[in-house]
Amino acid sequence: MSRDFFSPREFDEFERGSADPDGHEGRGRLDLGNPDAVFRLFQSLPERTAETRRPEIRCRGGRVVLYDRDQSYALTESEIRTIVELGKFRVIATENLIQHAYANDREHAGRDVQDLVRQGLVRKGIFEGPEAYPRELLTLTKRGHRLLRKNRLTVDNQATYSGFMKPREANHDADLYLLYQKEAARIEAQGGRNLRVILDYELQRRINRELANFGTEARQEIAARHGLEVVHNKIPIPDLRVEYETREGEMARVHLELVTEHYRGHHVADKVHAGFSLYIPRGEADRLRRILDQRGLTAEIRSL
Repeated sequence: MSRDFFSPREFDEFERGSADPDGHEGRGRLDLGNPDAVFRLFQSLPERTAETRRPEIRCRGGRVVLYDRDQSYALTESEIRTIVELGKFRVIATENLIQHAYANDREHAGRDVQDLVRQGLVRKGIFEGPEAYPRELLTLTKRGHRLLRKNRLTVDNQATYSGFMKPREANHDADLYLLYQKEAARIEAQGGRNLRVILDYELQRRINRELANFGTEARQEIAARHGLEVVHNKIPIPDLRVEYETREGEMARVHLELVTEHYRGHHVADKVHAGFSLYIPRGEADRLRRILDQRGLTAEIRSL
């Protein structure tokens, strides 16, 4: 997998919370009187099912109180949805989060991010984005990720992540959230629903584990089991897989690849032969078409 190579300019320091772990010192405990309404929040989170074990729910000052070890965190509904999104995608650009998760409500998003950073659940980083412009990216801290998993805010088979594990790839990782939004809109317009995200990290982990267990001679069977193809004796892994239910109720999936200026011709060819849908940053369409023409390949190109 080829990725962009941008280096971070700086990382923001964690902001420390107040002495009150809830961050609401002096605010009285308020019983909302309708815990079922709060539980519906958890069931309405993406990919959550009615069969998932009901979490213990308490409320304070109009916020849901979540617990991890001896710490408690009072979060709004939108803050909970934000940590779920960050866990699923690892890294999201602040501007993209504002656009897609907050319907361009910059003030609301700013309050939420500030509160999540203050409680030590989210970390901000400033990176050099396209054309060297600074770009603010968000990720969960280890504490935020642990809170997400402890309270089972996603289904058990949804992998979640935290931290800028590979800072030089952070911009590429952040763009996958935008890529997903584009593809999700297309899928839903065709009647698709119940979308689930699988990043390349998870797919690569599964493939590597099975190759270690069964050997490279089982490569073809392993690829087929995961809905992938063997190309030049390798199993290309997409940047992102989206699984969903079609209008007719059948399960389907699509493999997505974000092709950047750093991709060489053979990288692009392998992705096309693997059947991946290609997305490109703005301004890259002509270059990609030249690569495809030189190799006698055709593929649908979609733009971020």
